[in-house]
Amino acid sequence: MPKPVPGRMTADIDGDFVLFLIGMRIHKLWKVWKWVPVFLSMPRMLAELAKNPELGLLGTKTFFSLRSPYLVQYWRSFEDLHAYSVDKSLEHLPAWKAFNKAVGSEGDVGIWHETFLIKADCHETVYGNMPPVGLGAAFGLKPATGRNRSAKGRLRQTDGNDQPAMDAADKAT
Repeated sequence: MPKPVPGRMTADIDGDFVLFLIGMRIHKLWKVWKWVPVFLSMPRMLAELAKNPELGLLGTKTFFSLRSPYLVQYWRSFEDLHAYSVDKSLEHLPAWKAFNKAVGSEGDVGIWHETFLIKADCHETVYGNMPPVGLGAAFGLKPATGRNRSAKGRLRQTDGNDQPAMDAADKAT
């Protein structure tokens, strides 16, 4: 388990990126032969992406529940994400075709995704005494000082000196 990084940090992001949410929902648990292949296809894709960072996946986190596992992923660009999804030589396209053939529109299991194109300076993060998570794990961390001291500063709306809660923290040190 990663160790907490002491102090206030922010994600060290330079430029645009993509936030991609993807998951499945098992509608009929007893139809194991329908949903298990869908469920098992994701670890193969994640292993492939981990071995090939040039494909553009920067970070991923998997969340489990009984019927609806899903992933939060950060990609370098939409072009990288799309190229991965349609490349015949990689894991995703065959899995997608297999899903369409085996499950189709029967409704036993569903799949979904949402894609967000995030522009530079249109996001902000802060982590207090936390191990790297989310964008911080995907991009790395830097101290939340100077302009990065406040949410408005991290969004390039102020110089970072507009955070009254931090005044008390600064006086305590």
